[in-house]
Amino acid sequence: MLSSILAALQFPDIDPIIFQIGPLAIRWYALAYIAGLMLGWKYIVRLVRRDGDGAAMSEIQVDDFLVWATFGVVLGGRLGYVLFYKPGYYLENPADIIAVWQGGMSFHGGLLGVTAAMVLFSRKYSLSLLGVTDLISMAAPIGLFFGRLANFINGELWGRTSDVAWAMAFPHGGPEPRHPSQIYESLLEGALLFLILWYVRNNTNATTRPGTITGIFVGGYGVARFIVEFFREPDAHLGFLFAGATMGQILSVPLVLLGGYLIMRAAKKD
Repeated sequence: MLSSILAALQFPDIDPIIFQIGPLAIRWYALAYIAGLMLGWKYIVRLVRRDGDGAAMSEIQVDDFLVWATFGVVLGGRLGYVLFYKPGYYLENPADIIAVWQGGMSFHGGLLGVTAAMVLFSRKYSLSLLGVTDLISMAAPIGLFFGRLANFINGELWGRTSDVAWAMAFPHGGPEPRHPSQIYESLLEGALLFLILWYVRNNTNATTRPGTITGIFVGGYGVARFIVEFFREPDAHLGFLFAGATMGQILSVPLVLLGGYLIMRAAKKD
């Protein structure tokens, strides 16, 4: 019975490269980042138009920030992966640091990169930092959704072994069926978190309490990532760390605390 189920849920044979012309290869991984940034940009523009004169940013400033966000995500995400997950390897192979097309991006590093971009951007244009972070937080789950789908297509960051009906064997994960934890993450960190933020912004007074949306996003991501890590296979070179926790869980705890702090701080302004 189990073997027949697994046969029906074989890992889909999707080439990570969409098409290639000579040395130029277009990959699903890159397309996911582009889709997340472009759709997030369009969504923020729509929010700014609806907010009118009370918007935290102008449409032109949103357009400008797209470039800042791109550098923040890519540089922060890559450096975060290098420093948090494989510092030893990249110390010995520094040329591989720029090989982003091979995979290896850290959300926590990307968050730090975008945060730095938002701080600098807000200072340059004399904008409310929390007003800016609230807008960007609304769109961030879109990028997470597509990014995790790209992880699935690449057959990377797979889950722990399991006998659930939807488990599947990943090309580089051995013959054992595993949780498709990338799909769990795309649904929790992406789709569900997007809907929560959309509901809060449209049905509460969150827009009058700067930092509320940011707190919900940061804390919500931390909770979602902490939960999914129970189903996701730890990085082989790290394994389980303090008290059986994974690196993803350890890095998510500060996000949950920061999110809670921002929400409580914003609530005191009522």
